[in-house]
Amino acid sequence: MRCQKLLIITTFLLLSIQCLSQYDSSYAQRSLVNKKRIQLVTAGNIVGYGGTMALLYNAWYKNYPQGRFHTFNDNREWLQVDKVGHMYSAYIESKASMEMWRWAGLPRKQRIWIGGMSGAIYQTAIEILDGFSTQWGWSWGDFAANIAGSGILVAQELAWDDQRIHFKFSFHRNDYGDPILNARADELFGAGLASRMLKDYNAQTYWLSANLKSFFPKSNLPAWLNLAVGYGANGMFGGETNQWVDKNGIAYNRNDITRYRQWYLSPDIDFTRIKTKKKWVKTGLLILNAFKMPAPALQMSRNGLQVQWLYF
Repeated sequence: MRCQKLLIITTFLLLSIQCLSQYDSSYAQRSLVNKKRIQLVTAGNIVGYGGTMALLYNAWYKNYPQGRFHTFNDNREWLQVDKVGHMYSAYIESKASMEMWRWAGLPRKQRIWIGGMSGAIYQTAIEILDGFSTQWGWSWGDFAANIAGSGILVAQELAWDDQRIHFKFSFHRNDYGDPILNARADELFGAGLASRMLKDYNAQTYWLSANLKSFFPKSNLPAWLNLAVGYGANGMFGGETNQWVDKNGIAYNRNDITRYRQWYLSPDIDFTRIKTKKKWVKTGLLILNAFKMPAPALQMSRNGLQVQWLYF
């Protein structure tokens, strides 16, 4: 995904702040279409996303050789953690866009479909740029993941008029305990914390976090309590294999390191269900809800069942 996730998360934060600084849910539910707000949101999407795509092209794609549009099959790479990342990105961006259209007073089904599929559309534009880059290509797997991410949001809105299950993200910094592996990680994922968060697939976990009260409305469960299922992987020092050549031309074969999947079960908080009348608090809670709260977790992998007393 390279720098795509940085683009999506940054866009999400900016859109959320813009939307919630003016958004009042009780008013929006009653309001008719507000033409000025429709125009504002439309202009914001065109200028904001267009400008971001231009910056992305100039900062990244133009520095690499380009050619004819072509496809590239990367479905076996990174144990599909990158594909789940595409789903998450599309979901988050779709959610931000849909809330902006809600603020604009767009009718329910229109805001769901126009806003809800925005993430897939925005991500597809990036896939097209990939398609003209000779080092990558259009990925049908990425495209399907983008559609799935937006689809998770749209399906819930159509069925429940609510997001009972949120897509979330968490990250922990890895020390690989081996100078060669740490050097490879720095080369592959970057040495800085921000770069590792965006690129290190061994350290990322993606979650589907379900609000329990939504599914059991008559229970005495707290409205904010969620149960989350997470997915991640480990042991990956290349897309498909742990073989590489470093910048000095030295070849390494570390296929002795097992690449394996990890599954998690953990409690979580739906921050959007914490009641507050302060708009800046609502903004902070919506942004916070894109990330999984650190909490105890059960971890299942090739190493069996383990208890993580505080998992990030």
